[in-house]
Amino acid sequence: MKKIFLLILLMQLALCMHAQNKFLTDSLDNYIAREMQRWNIPGVAVSVVHKGKIIFMKGFGVRDINSSQKVDENTLFQIASNTKAYTGTALAMLEEQKRLSLNDKITKYFPDFKLFDELATREVTIRDMLCHRIGFRTFQSDLLNWDCNLSRKELIQNMRNVEPVYSFRSRYGYCNACFLTAGEIIPVVTDTSWDDFLKYNFFIPLGMKRTSTDQATILNDKNSAKPYTIFDGRLTALHYADINALAPAASINSCVKDISNWILMQLDSGRFGGKEIIPFAAIQKTRSSSMVVRDQQNPEFKSKHFYTYGLGWFLEDYEGRKIISHDGGANGFVTNTTLIPEENFGFTILTNTDANNFYGALQQQLTDAILNVPYKNRSAESFQEFQVYNSRQDSIVRDLLQKSTGKKPALALDEYAGKFSNPVYGTIEIKNVSGRLMIYFSHHPKLNGRLMSLGENNFLCAYSDVTYGVKETPFEVKDGKVVSITIKVNDFVDYMPYVFAKSE
Repeated sequence: MKKIFLLILLMQLALCMHAQNKFLTDSLDNYIAREMQRWNIPGVAVSVVHKGKIIFMKGFGVRDINSSQKVDENTLFQIASNTKAYTGTALAMLEEQKRLSLNDKITKYFPDFKLFDELATREVTIRDMLCHRIGFRTFQSDLLNWDCNLSRKELIQNMRNVEPVYSFRSRYGYCNACFLTAGEIIPVVTDTSWDDFLKYNFFIPLGMKRTSTDQATILNDKNSAKPYTIFDGRLTALHYADINALAPAASINSCVKDISNWILMQLDSGRFGGKEIIPFAAIQKTRSSSMVVRDQQNPEFKSKHFYTYGLGWFLEDYEGRKIISHDGGANGFVTNTTLIPEENFGFTILTNTDANNFYGALQQQLTDAILNVPYKNRSAESFQEFQVYNSRQDSIVRDLLQKSTGKKPALALDEYAGKFSNPVYGTIEIKNVSGRLMIYFSHHPKLNGRLMSLGENNFLCAYSDVTYGVKETPFEVKDGKVVSITIKVNDFVDYMPYVFAKSE
């Protein structure tokens, strides 16, 4: 009887594995094409690696909705924060070479480096920077950092002006400026720019011929996906984010063909084509938990027990396996790279609209498939939640726009005009342009905001870049004089409000 039971169990397991493997080999094409329609995504590129081979690599849809040019395995996307794994790996590799220690103080390499807190200034290390534990709230200061016209050095210097929300090392707070700072240590210890270090140590040895680190490359390449968002129910073109100043945090452009080689190397203990590219000890360091992201004691995560950050990778358990992954989001792009080393399995997903959660749903779908989790359409589930959230946000904006109809401010428009400053951002200028108040941002020349009165001293700001949102923007007035204005943008740019004091 025991033998019969065991035989039945093995047969059921084999059928389950066959069904899930069938999804990877026979159903993935149709699944992606169908779900792209659901989410209104112009283009998607996907690559799947298993047991040292690329078992799936394909582009779907178009890279430009106006020309209907097809996405293929060589189409470039901005992979944004997937860049962090490359920076973390580079620094772990330099530690293996005894050229630095991840526990070195930042001031060892930048003697004039400062944070707002004196203790943090003295104690902050490379490792602290690479695992997001310096006390900043997630995205704090990215109102300035993202897509700005400042240099890397200027952004690092500006970190001293950012008053942290949390105490040093007490809580996780995702920080792009931290990765910038850590990455810029590479030129100090190697006399090679961060960009060239990645090029000659990773991209060339891995045959990543189309991968680069600057905005100009994707702007000028003939096979690059154009970025889109969805605004007012329609696909809307965006400009490519200029994130050269944040490069070690976010600036890599790549394609699924190139990223497949990065994944093959990661899954082969740092080897590619029979040659060691990165010492496995360095790779292991990037995959060791350095900071708790959140507690997984939640019914939603019943099969997960930890969610932490390594050095450029998120780490979690799922169905008894360690999942190593990172997402990336830039203007018009959301992307993912995932490794499951115990299954010798990995994949990358690139999309060219930032108004979708399909990239995350497909990550879960592929993970379920390789781990033989019973099938459910993760994309359909996610889309329902996405619709509810979008409907709520659209309703808020509609209500605010209705409130602005016919409302008059407490003061004459010229009283609100002038220059305003904030210690983190710098200056903005508000002008009365033909009876309409406009905000201009000194470090974002492409960005402006149109102010519409909500009555009294409260206004609604509609940003020229729709990814910044439509937000309430109050002025503070004392004794009939404008004292300050509070600027807020969409949370995925920066969660924080910023008070700008009137200076002129």
